[in-house]
This record gives sequence, C-alpha cells and structure tokens, in this order.
Amino acid sequence: MSDYFQNIPHIPFEGKDSSNPLSFKYYDAQKNVLGKPLEEHLRMAVCYWHTFNWPGSDPFGGQTFLRPWMESGDPLEQAKDKLENAFSFFEKLGIPYFCFHDVDIAPEGESFSETEKKQKIIIDEVSKKLETSKVKLLWGTANLFSHRRYMAGAATNPDPDIFQYAAAQVKMCMDNTKQLGGQNYVLWGGREGYETILNTNMKQELDQLGRFLSMVAEHKHKIGFKGNLLIEPKPHEPTKHQYDFDSANVFAFLQKFNLENEFKLNVEVNHAILAKHSFEHEIAYALSNNILGSIDINRGDYLVGWDTDQFPNNVEELVLPFYYIFKNGGLGNGGLNMDAKVRRQSIDPEDLFFAHIGSMDTCARTLIAVEKMINDGSYDDFLQKRYQGWDNNKELMNSDSLENIYQRVKSENINPQPQSGRQEYLENLINSYIE
Repeated sequence: MSDYFQNIPHIPFEGKDSSNPLSFKYYDAQKNVLGKPLEEHLRMAVCYWHTFNWPGSDPFGGQTFLRPWMESGDPLEQAKDKLENAFSFFEKLGIPYFCFHDVDIAPEGESFSETEKKQKIIIDEVSKKLETSKVKLLWGTANLFSHRRYMAGAATNPDPDIFQYAAAQVKMCMDNTKQLGGQNYVLWGGREGYETILNTNMKQELDQLGRFLSMVAEHKHKIGFKGNLLIEPKPHEPTKHQYDFDSANVFAFLQKFNLENEFKLNVEVNHAILAKHSFEHEIAYALSNNILGSIDINRGDYLVGWDTDQFPNNVEELVLPFYYIFKNGGLGNGGLNMDAKVRRQSIDPEDLFFAHIGSMDTCARTLIAVEKMINDGSYDDFLQKRYQGWDNNKELMNSDSLENIYQRVKSENINPQPQSGRQEYLENLINSYIE
C-alpha cells in the first residue's frame, strides 16, 4: 500500500501566533464555546469525492494530481489503497466525520449486481476502519449524475428503466450508509432538471421525482434508519433548469407531495450564490420552516459563474449564517461538510492539509465571534425592538379583518412614520465581534 501522507505529522493546535502552517490557529477541538466543545458544535467532515477522487481536471485540461491510488491497476485494489490513505488523512487531521458518494469508494461494475458486490467489499473494509477510528460517517449519498445513463436525469429520466436503476442504486447506498452508522442520507439531484423544454414533459418528470422521494422515505422507515433524509438544492449547472433550485423551491415541492416531514435540507454556500441568494438567506429560510439539516461549507469565485467549490476562508461571510444556525440550536445530526477541492495547481500532499486546516480554522474563528455576538445581545435587542409593535397587535395575525382595520385606521387617525433600518450600524456591530 502507498502511504501518500507519510511525511505529514498529526496536526496540532498551536494558537493564532504560531507560524507553523501545519497547525491549527483557532480550531481547538475541545475549546468550550456556547456550552460545548468546538468539535461537537461544528461537526466538520471531509468529503471523499473532491479530496480523494477529483484528478484536478477542468473543461480545458486533464489530470494534474498524481495520487498513487489514481494510477493504473486493478480498480478494486486501488479503492482499498485510497481507503487506507483516506483514513490516514482523517486521523492526522483529527477530523470527526467524513462523507461519500457510492462510486467514490468503490468502482462500478459491468452490471448492477457486479457493482453491488464491489460496494460490499469496500463497505466491509470501511466498517473495519470505523471500529478502530474516532472518525464517523456524517452522511452517504448515491452518485446519480456522472454515468452516461443519467445524462437526462435519474428520477426524472424519460426512461423508466433508468428510474429503476437509480432507485436500486439509492436503496443499496441507503443500506450501506445505515451499516456504517451514517447520521444522515443525502439526495443531490445533479441532473434532475432539463436543458430545453422542447423535449421535456415537466409535469411527468416532477411526478416521477415526487414518487422517487416517497419511496426513499418509505425505505428509510422500513430499514429503521434513524438519521435525517437530506435534499441538497442547486439552481443550475450542469442543467440549465434544476427542479431543486433553492430552499424555497424544494420546500414547496416537498409540501406538494406531503414529504415536508420526511426531508430536511443540506444547504451549500456556493449553490446559494448561484441561485442569486446569500448563504444567510438560505439558512434563515430553512430555519424559519424547520427544514435545516446540514451544510456543505465552501465558497465560490464571484468572478466565475459556476460552482468552483473552494474552501471557506472568509469569516465575515460566515458570521451571520453561523449566528442563525447556532442561535437556533445548532446543526443537530448535521454538520459542516467541506465540499471543496484544492485548486488544480495545488498538487502536493501538504496542500490537502493546508486547505482543510484553513477551513476548520475559519469555521472555528467564526463560531468564536458568534459566541460573542450572542452573549453581547445587542443584535438580538435591535431585532426585538424593531418588531416589538407586533406584541401589542396580535389580532392582526389572528382574528382581525380588512374592515376592522379600515375602521381603526380612520377612527384612531393612524399615521405611521418610517423608522431607520440602521443597516450600516448593524454591519459595524457584526464586524466588531470578529478578531
């Protein structure tokens, strides 16, 4: 077996004054913040696909990463080699969780039965690793978008045989996720959308997707899976029109098919930006409807119009989303999955560590700032005062009518004057919590 990370030590916490790039400056896993250790609040996870599978290619160039498990050879043996290196990485980084797609961990076969056999071999190897490792599985998911069979979608495909193949793949992956003690199961419809309405029966496809998700919920209860089912919204890319465009779109879809109590959302930062929202908007919407499940924590490039999946490094962008999350009870069974990849010129083993260390430090530094924000209470006080008039006007939300309001405005000569929203004051206030 290759030991790709043999020259990398275990990553220590050395504090913000350390000059050691292979150390944490803010992520002290056991530091008590808001009543719990940082590690328990953030529940950070390495994504298997970008970290160990992505070869460094882009639309104009091929592989730049020369990882030993990417060399030619028996695919199953390469999968085992990759698994050994992945757990070496997890343990040296001190990360508590990881996530995977089914095809990340094991190669596909010529038939579904052959694929399932290969999956079983590697899943059993992962089970053995989990018995002796502190790392746990945050969530599993099935890749229903990379293979050419899914070029017109999976659950929304016009071919019912592809619908069935996708269903079988999800069943297999859900069972494997349960076996590994996964705390969630994610469905990301990478191609559940369309390129042109010319060849699309939208009602048919939406009904198929609703039926597919209903079967997933049924299977969860059948096998006794205790984790959350999560849907990851994305507006476009690779398809122009995704059916799971954003949090509001997904919630409306779930309500239509009576699934709002079966699924929560796995919200991704970069997907929010592609949907022309802010990350805090998507978080606030999900929380207001009790459907926030987990987070893909990354960032995009504001000069590039696609999903660049970069590691987070901007505390200012994360303070408000983290405030909403941790003011409202935290991530529960969810976590912060680093769905990000190093740049294609970052070709050394150390680069994978630099990226994850920076991401974990950024999230820790953000939560430390949010603790100050919550304990100070100035922001909460502002919001409470801004809406306090509603405390004395509860009938407006319950039993009042347009006729009653009309009469009251006339008889009491109600003539309201606008109040400042104080946006600039609030921006300065939030920045004051960041060190």
